[in-house]
Amino acid sequence: MSNEVINEEGAVLGEELDTKVTHEYSDDDIQVLDGLEAVRKRPGMYIASTSVKGLHHLVWEIVDNGIDEAMAGYASEVSVTVDKDNIVTVRDDGRGMPTGINVKTGKSTIETIFTVLHAGGKFGGGAYKVSGGLHGVGASVVNALSEWLEVRVFHEGQIYFVRFENGGHAVDAMKVIGKCDPEKHGSEIKFKADPTIFTETTVYEHDTLRDRLRQLAFLNKGIRLSFHDERESDPEKRDHTFMFEGGLKEYVRFLNKNRKAVHEDIIYSEGHEQNIQVEVAVQYNDGYNPNVYTFCNNINTVEGGTHLEGFQLALNRIINKYARSKNFLKEKDDNLTTDDCKEGITAIISVKHPDPQYEGQTKTKLGNSEVRKIVSDIFGTQLERFLMENPDQAKLIMEKATLASQARIAAKKARESTRRKSALEISALPGKLADCSSKDASICEIYIVEGDSAGGSAKQGRDSHYQAILPLRGKILNVEKARQQRAFENAEIRSMITAFGCGIMNEVDTSKLRYHKIVIMTDADVDGAHIRTLLLTFFYRYMKPIIEQGYVYIAQPPLYKVQKGNAVRYAYTDHQLEMVKAEFGNGYGIQRYKGLGEMNPEQLWETTMDPKNRTLIRVMIDDAEAADQNFSMLMGEEVEPRKNFIIENANFVENLDI
Repeated sequence: MSNEVINEEGAVLGEELDTKVTHEYSDDDIQVLDGLEAVRKRPGMYIASTSVKGLHHLVWEIVDNGIDEAMAGYASEVSVTVDKDNIVTVRDDGRGMPTGINVKTGKSTIETIFTVLHAGGKFGGGAYKVSGGLHGVGASVVNALSEWLEVRVFHEGQIYFVRFENGGHAVDAMKVIGKCDPEKHGSEIKFKADPTIFTETTVYEHDTLRDRLRQLAFLNKGIRLSFHDERESDPEKRDHTFMFEGGLKEYVRFLNKNRKAVHEDIIYSEGHEQNIQVEVAVQYNDGYNPNVYTFCNNINTVEGGTHLEGFQLALNRIINKYARSKNFLKEKDDNLTTDDCKEGITAIISVKHPDPQYEGQTKTKLGNSEVRKIVSDIFGTQLERFLMENPDQAKLIMEKATLASQARIAAKKARESTRRKSALEISALPGKLADCSSKDASICEIYIVEGDSAGGSAKQGRDSHYQAILPLRGKILNVEKARQQRAFENAEIRSMITAFGCGIMNEVDTSKLRYHKIVIMTDADVDGAHIRTLLLTFFYRYMKPIIEQGYVYIAQPPLYKVQKGNAVRYAYTDHQLEMVKAEFGNGYGIQRYKGLGEMNPEQLWETTMDPKNRTLIRVMIDDAEAADQNFSMLMGEEVEPRKNFIIENANFVENLDI
């Protein structure tokens, strides 16, 4: 427990800190970071972070260059290899980088590309019509953040080579190291991430690399992307090749594989205007959650932008027009909302733009205003044609949207009733909140526990200054299988909505969140895992920002208590149990905890709630597409995908309660 004294503004009281800098500020204090030194000094400015996400960003920067060659019409294949030492090799069969001398730098063009920031062929519009990387920092940043990097270019029967070390400096000038087939062309970049930069890990995740390459193959129909992982012993896992002639249509089928489609055919549209290419694929499923993914030049614009706005405008306009013309909406009926039209939709929107404007280097939102009308016109025209030419499938879509409208109105009434509940009224609900005394959300925690027994121990063992306890009675509703109306009528869900205080659905405002740690604390058994999954499904579908912004945690209670005389040890894994047993030798007793209620309040505090001893796992969403598929597969209506998942993962089960 912290001994710090906190004042009303949340500041720590203690000795006054002298923050005045006594060193003089002179000309000598101005640092000029030369070339790639700036990247090594502040890598987060270029790749967002030096965590595992930033590590993979290195691969994407080089792969994107190969994809750009393919989009320009000069490459048909890009391959990625990871060897046993986590050294990455990326090859493409494009034109190969220019091998002459750059007039501005006096160095070879290859060396210029890999050592000078903002040097590339993507600024003038001649070498590439569209490109994922427009800032010209990709190759040079990868070089700067690598322990070493090698480039080979195959061009006109020659193999050109240059190696970089020590923060991206060329060991020697570019040279010819051999001959190759005159028909062979392209580039090969091989690099080892610098462990002094990526201190967290330099080990690449197999699934992350595989899934992104598959996604790129969906987004660029007809291009072959291959992945070879020498770290994998299983041949089926070691090699993957992706090529999809159907492009986005196959992407939608892939995303809907764990769902039941409402209509058979995928609605597909493509076109171009002002040199902007637009491609959209859509199919409705029997679920209630929309899954819309947007891309610009293969970059996943997770915050949407003008291409998403154009899609939604067309969807709303055409669905309402058709619904009225075919009497699915009567004259007195209100128009369907965009949310009504999107219920259960899976859609991919991909635009290729010669001059995209993003919000910053992270490229999470597209800002080009002209894209809105172009997407709306192209998609709207072809959606209308599909509905007119396929009346039976159109009828199913209209029935889906009108039912969504009726459910929305009912859900609105239920949701408004949750707003009227104040925090004080929660005590009347089945889940009884034991709130904390502090009003400083930044230090406050709420533990979601199952049952009165665990709730009682948690309430007695907690620090009531900043730890609140909300016991839930039984398993909450599976929101993956239920409409919003049922969710908002569920007492346990209403308890959480009111307790958190941040709103629901598209009204979530995390600045109003009453606790900055929402901790799921369930038993270490199968039922506890199920409750945890139900809660995470609810948070993901109804309060996604609290997960995205890192407010949700999972508590890790111990599995075992080992006692020898007065000495007590807790083990959180079977491996830890073996270590404790080895430490104690003989004459010890082992208690296997099946539930939190088996611990007295002091034990629960010491092992699971005390910040000095506890282990909390923060829940994050690195890949929204993968998360969505997993929730649909585990919690949805389709049994077969869930059965296959259990069969495939049965060997990984360590503890099974029967």
